[in-house]
Amino acid sequence: MKPPRVVVLGFMGACPIAGVLWQHLHYIESLRRLGADVWYVEDTSRYPYNPVTFDTSGDYAYAAESIAAVMAKCQLPDRWGYVAGHLPEGGGAGLDPVKARALIREADVVLNVCGSHDLTPDMQAARCLVYVESDPGVEQIKVAKGDAHTIAFLRAHHHLFTFGEWIPAGKFVVPTPEFTWLPTRQPVVVDFWQEGAAPIQRNCYSTIANWSTSGQKDIEWESERYLWSKSLEFLKFCETPRLAGVSVEMATDIKDAKTASRFTENDWTLALPHELSVGTTDYCEYIRASRGEFTVAKDQYVRLKTGWFSDRSACYLAAGRPVITQETGFSEVYGRPAGGLLGYGSVEEAVEALRRVEQDYSYHAEQATKVAREIFEGTKVLGDLLARI
Repeated sequence: MKPPRVVVLGFMGACPIAGVLWQHLHYIESLRRLGADVWYVEDTSRYPYNPVTFDTSGDYAYAAESIAAVMAKCQLPDRWGYVAGHLPEGGGAGLDPVKARALIREADVVLNVCGSHDLTPDMQAARCLVYVESDPGVEQIKVAKGDAHTIAFLRAHHHLFTFGEWIPAGKFVVPTPEFTWLPTRQPVVVDFWQEGAAPIQRNCYSTIANWSTSGQKDIEWESERYLWSKSLEFLKFCETPRLAGVSVEMATDIKDAKTASRFTENDWTLALPHELSVGTTDYCEYIRASRGEFTVAKDQYVRLKTGWFSDRSACYLAAGRPVITQETGFSEVYGRPAGGLLGYGSVEEAVEALRRVEQDYSYHAEQATKVAREIFEGTKVLGDLLARI
């Protein structure tokens, strides 16, 4: 039987930072392992960002290099195309743009990962266009408020999947009768996070975060404003490391000195994330060298009760690193794992979770890998997604 041809539409070129590259890599490699005839295409008008120079410009050389490196790791060096839609003269890298666009029209399945691509004629002609939403809440609220553009965009897809797993379960606070949403989560290739000799482990938990994202996707619903940011959530739990007797390093860029000092006074170490953003190796080794992850979730995911779970936290679990993270409802979705992954809703619960991990760290590290394999292994996650399609 001929394997299904699956095209992954993503934004590795537009935003070639490590977390984004790994997110896409997991989709592509998992589909390859499932036996799919998988291709990566990027055909948007977004100007690419360069994390080395911090520039956003028309130059897509770095974008092309980043995509090529990911596809080589997935043993698919010739199965990608980057279309420079941001340039009047066109152009691109990898596949010829004409062939890249033909793939979208002719594939059995086209995954619009993170809804990264606005509708093009090629996408509208696709046999099976699938929206994969990684940031739940905003689109559902826009639909509930009657936003015509959002409704038309979603209707153009044949299937809608979301990381907000409480949305299809009917536990989301915003009504969603307009569309049928299906649950999914971030796929992870666990063995990629356990390759080679283990790095020297630091006696320090960590997390990687964008500090100033509020405003980009903030939204109002029934007189409440929901923020697309983690910064206020981190401030709520600032005292947690000191109270739990652990050290946490946060790779982020806090520019306000007073805010930064609040964290350092409570046993946080602050590190700049820029070096971790270049390529995929340093990001992976940073996670593998950490004792675990202590982190929070964005205000939207928490107060809207989405059931969302972080793709980065899934990587910590795959590396065998326990994760202690703020609840969004994911524990109920995942059946409250015995260890390795602990959710919390208050400072007291966060402190208790960290102490539990410290009391039997080896057990929780072992359970972290087990959680990753049972809940996030890419062939399971995407095998289920394709079966439902």
